Amino acid sequence: MIFFAASLHNHKFLTHFCAMFQKLRQRWKVNGVNLLLIIATFALGGSLCGYAGRKILLLTNLEKGVVWFILYILLITLLWPLCVLLISIPLGQFAFFKRYITRIWKKMSGRKENIHITRIAVFASGAGSNADQVINYFAASPTIKVALVVCNKVGAGVLQIAEKTGIPSLLIEKERFFKGDNYLPELKKHHIDFIVLAGFLWKMPDALINAYPKKIVNIHPALLPQYGGKGMYGQAVHEAVITSGDNESGITIHFVDELYDHGEIIFQAKCEVAQHDTTETLAQKIHVLEHANYPAVIASVIEKQNRS
Repeated sequence: MIFFAASLHNHKFLTHFCAMFQKLRQRWKVNGVNLLLIIATFALGGSLCGYAGRKILLLTNLEKGVVWFILYILLITLLWPLCVLLISIPLGQFAFFKRYITRIWKKMSGRKENIHITRIAVFASGAGSNADQVINYFAASPTIKVALVVCNKVGAGVLQIAEKTGIPSLLIEKERFFKGDNYLPELKKHHIDFIVLAGFLWKMPDALINAYPKKIVNIHPALLPQYGGKGMYGQAVHEAVITSGDNESGITIHFVDELYDHGEIIFQAKCEVAQHDTTETLAQKIHVLEHANYPAVIASVIEKQNRS
């Protein structure tokens, strides 16, 4: 009984720790390895400034008391930025801590930081599982915001996700999308900077692609350039992969151009196709890759473009 209670307690602690780890990774928009290095920098930098503070106070010959502790607190406050920056260099996290300390200094000095918020429109046609992942990933981001959900199908699940999360939605119709103003006025009204396709089944009009050059990304459930093109989406892609006898499949994240599944490839991830796989089991493997990678890659693309 005691062993069971201890195991349960350890499981809850591990679950809480993993959730906190994931929140930090999303908040700082870094991968797991970099997050571990950042945490290590905090720990080592704090230890270094504590050690340095004590050594400096030893030179004053002051006895430990109220004055000693006040000076110690002042010293480690002043030394901490220098110590973490020093530790961050060999750990490869100098750029992160430079930005981090700059933000702290601006808050302490009362200076307002001019942060540009990139506003995303998510285009989807179905249940919206990828859209949901993108929305959740950027919910706490100070620099990237999902500002609009665009859908071409009445009653699609993604519209319910938009309503649940309080994000404005736009239901579009084919005639205006392809032969009218392409809904560009609506996108401008919502100040959209970037477009994410998350299971959107219509081809993007040239006018939208020209209005958002290298600002539209799509995710395809196969390793392009294979199994792309008109009609290649969802189960049709997985069936083609299995029929061909391929031993691997995956996802491709790419910029959108005038052709189906043709734009510059940004990122690919692979998974094994086992002999016993069906279109359903392969789809599950692909969904895992999509949910694990799409939001982080979107963040990386936007941040890279904003820096350039």
